[in-house]
Amino acid sequence: MADSNSQVWQRGTVHSAQEIASGIRRIVLRPDKPHAVRPGEHIDVRVPIDGTSSVRSYSVVDASPDGSELAISVFLSPASRGGSAFMHQLEPGQVLEMTQPLQNFPLRVGAPSYVLLAGGIGITAILGMAALLRRLGATYRLVYAARSRSAMAYASQLAELHGEQLQLHLDDEGTSLDTRALVHSVPVGAELYMCGPIRLMDAVRRCWLDRGLDPTNLRYETFGNSGWFEAEPFTVRVPRLGVEATVHSDESMLEALERTGLDMMFDCRKGECGLCQVRILDLNGHVDHRDVFYSDRQKEPNSKMCCCVSRAVADDARQPGPASVTIDIS
Repeated sequence: MADSNSQVWQRGTVHSAQEIASGIRRIVLRPDKPHAVRPGEHIDVRVPIDGTSSVRSYSVVDASPDGSELAISVFLSPASRGGSAFMHQLEPGQVLEMTQPLQNFPLRVGAPSYVLLAGGIGITAILGMAALLRRLGATYRLVYAARSRSAMAYASQLAELHGEQLQLHLDDEGTSLDTRALVHSVPVGAELYMCGPIRLMDAVRRCWLDRGLDPTNLRYETFGNSGWFEAEPFTVRVPRLGVEATVHSDESMLEALERTGLDMMFDCRKGECGLCQVRILDLNGHVDHRDVFYSDRQKEPNSKMCCCVSRAVADDARQPGPASVTIDIS
């Protein structure tokens, strides 16, 4: 395993846990080795799934100045077999394994203006950035899109803190976000930071490139678990190593292969770094590419995939049985 940001694992004690929106639980942790937290940072947490230890990443929403207390917010996946379900059953006093804060989504201070875009639980990665920009007196807009107000964590707190800088878009109130209009409202030279479902971020990325804006001014962090299709079980085979495994709907191909005992290469586990890419030898179905590592041109031939997030899905309801993919790994 390649450790990003020189990971240091430690114990974290749950200080408090409460539901703050529909299906979203805020958990405040007290790490054994406190470390100051910067906007955009996350922690990795070890969670038990089917008797094995898996790693999940959660953005740090806010923290005390010295990092002795830090908060994360976890959305309960309806199909969870252990990851988010484990996090939602945590109560004060329980102890888990966690890393120190890790930075893969830094905010660059000094841009002429900013647009911060959060889709659903993606607000957890954006909230701290907005607070810092407000303290610095920067020019910024905070755009927050969700299905409904009940699913919108921290909405009241954000409205009180950011006032007119906050723009809410709610599907069930008929104010869904128009991504093209948003991108065309971004001033030239501004930086846009976003976190949310892959459909939202892909739409913004396409509009950004179509408009000819500087691609280095578009920055994002992925969930690693949102795709174009509903997650469904599929089979993965590695003939050279005599391995076959079922990838359940609430685990990644990477986790399924690790479960068989394979020593896999990976880093981010969010489809950003490409270290976990595998070659596709045969495919029954098609690939739901959930990464942001490959370009559209690289994804099209379905010759490789990032196994930490991407999945195989059946072509349609008439395909007998689940999808399957045969791969080779380095």
